[in-house]
Amino acid sequence: MKTLVKKSSFVGILIVALMLTGCVYWLRAFQVYQQMDDFDKHFAIVVTDEFTLQFKEPILYSKDFVSLSKLYPSDDSPTPNGRKWRYWFRKIDVTGTVIKPEIKFYTDLYFNKESRLIAWSFSSLFLEIAPPKFLEVSLRSIGGAEIDKEKKQLKANSALLEKISEHLPKKATVVAKLGEPLEIKDEPEQEIYIYHFLLETHEIEKGYEDRALNEVKLTFDKKTQELTRMAGRFAGLKVSVNYKKFLAEQPETD
Repeated sequence: MKTLVKKSSFVGILIVALMLTGCVYWLRAFQVYQQMDDFDKHFAIVVTDEFTLQFKEPILYSKDFVSLSKLYPSDDSPTPNGRKWRYWFRKIDVTGTVIKPEIKFYTDLYFNKESRLIAWSFSSLFLEIAPPKFLEVSLRSIGGAEIDKEKKQLKANSALLEKISEHLPKKATVVAKLGEPLEIKDEPEQEIYIYHFLLETHEIEKGYEDRALNEVKLTFDKKTQELTRMAGRFAGLKVSVNYKKFLAEQPETD
């Protein structure tokens, strides 16, 4: 019997959600899902101060994102090849007020002149909680993953997951960038730091106003002080990544 382990990413959750929301969206999402089987043929990854996933053979349309999330971007600007959508997420306190000085991150969607998605970027602050190497292997794990329609999850065969040797972020480093959390849940072997970020958007479809609030949960191992799991909801998309599942071996700690 195969052992399955949940693997999630922005693209993975988007694919699952679109595949469950109607015939046209399903077809386009399924085509992207099929492309993941030959990742390097259909995608490219560029890492600078941002992490960018490039779509070599674009399939998804800008309207697919609005139909799924019910949210519109913070900024919509023209580019030489089409348009760029930017979603700004700003840290808020317990009253819902944006914290000053601001702590914020963004994700960018780039569309060509036919409104098809050609690139997806994540800002440097986001990479503090989702390191590039782990983002890449998470995306690559989508290929061949099984779709759990009931739970709206992708499940990859743990025996086929790519393993990497990489140091996990330390709690002190993450907190230095994100500031103090809204809440800390203390458990026997770990601590869960909870942050709230508010999406800046000029329009939200009626009935989906709560999707502008984005909760991020970061799990730190008490013994190693390492970030072992990130879970959150960003613009209506739920994400959960267990970083330790991708490690070939536990890296040495200072």
